[in-house]
Amino acid sequence: MNAPWRPGATGQRDPFHAFVCDDHSFDLLRVVAAEMGWAPEKVNKGGMRNAVQSLSVTASPQILFIDMSESGDPLGDINSLAEVCEPGTVVIAAGQVNDVRLYRDLLASGIQDYLLKPFGADQLRDALAQAQAVFFAPRDAAPEHPHMTTAVIGTRGGVGASSLATSLAWLLSEKKKRSTALLDLDVHFGTNALAMDLEPGRGLTDAIENPSRIDGLFIERAMVRASDNLAILSAEAPISQPMLTDGGAFYQLLEEFRAAFECSIIDLPRGMLIQHPHLMSDVNVAVVVTELTLAAARDSIRILSWLKTNAPQTRVLVVANRVHAGMPEISRKDFEQSIERKVDILIPFDLKVAAQSAKLGKTLAETAKGSKVGAGCAALLDAVLGAAEESEADNNAPPAKKGDSLLGKITDLKSMIPSRKAKTSA
Repeated sequence: MNAPWRPGATGQRDPFHAFVCDDHSFDLLRVVAAEMGWAPEKVNKGGMRNAVQSLSVTASPQILFIDMSESGDPLGDINSLAEVCEPGTVVIAAGQVNDVRLYRDLLASGIQDYLLKPFGADQLRDALAQAQAVFFAPRDAAPEHPHMTTAVIGTRGGVGASSLATSLAWLLSEKKKRSTALLDLDVHFGTNALAMDLEPGRGLTDAIENPSRIDGLFIERAMVRASDNLAILSAEAPISQPMLTDGGAFYQLLEEFRAAFECSIIDLPRGMLIQHPHLMSDVNVAVVVTELTLAAARDSIRILSWLKTNAPQTRVLVVANRVHAGMPEISRKDFEQSIERKVDILIPFDLKVAAQSAKLGKTLAETAKGSKVGAGCAALLDAVLGAAEESEADNNAPPAKKGDSLLGKITDLKSMIPSRKAKTSA
């Protein structure tokens, strides 16, 4: 209903449908509809129930007028209507209940306007004209920043990937003022909502069970708001309830995130890379979180190799987290030699900051302001934004010239070999 609408995304829509309960409203709506150039036969008898039944088998109109006079549960009926109504439809409701609280609740649920019965012709014309203006208002303005999708992947359990995912989402929303979605794909044991002292809700579980319901309105209702710029989608599914999915729901969620947010942060369990590799298809930056241990080095090598093969378009950052001040199991130098690349960010271990973060129900980055941990989180934010800009530049780069091709480079290399040999023999 009040979800974003994009021209051409929903095909041809009728301009107007109405479902009313009484003869006076029926006759008045037919007259005004004709004045506005709409088909009078699109005004139907029957209220909310008839509207839900009709829209479940036909396309939604641009503007929908609903008479709620016979509704015993207005908000519940609006939710039923939302399940069959396509994104972008502008809804005007009418009813006999003169209650400010109901009016506010209806507006919050996505209704454009609420008319108190009996209403006059002028009042109806004004409401319909305003709804028409809302439907055709431009909504495709280019965002200030291209959408950025970042996946945070832990090489081992307990390396702090979730702490850094929530910190990164918080920094993007608070410090950079970018609208940010945080998706916790650990359906049974995820801690993103818990880290921010929030109830996760059933949004993610519902999405997995009913992928066909995923649209802009579903996203708006299912996600839990941590702040004006940050929303979380997570779950605490019963451990006796396996989540069987082909990953289509996750892909649809990320598609909706791209339409509704500037940034998406995915807390991606490493097992998901194997089960649903398509999740990485549109990821700009992958943050591989590790620790300086032998087991983590082994798994870092495997994950980095997987990313190189299966997500070559993704910029990869390696973050060594919870690094103790004393002698680690493996030195940074030896770790880097083992994984054959540098560690981009090093975040020290601070038990006091971690404990304070858990007690306050705040992200690590928010709690660690002014500390070395906070500086590491800030460096991670800058590195992610820089890598995303490089990824965007690569995607927009013109095709390689003939001289820049692999064959051209090999030819150039061969031409250099004799001169090198001559220099060596000399």
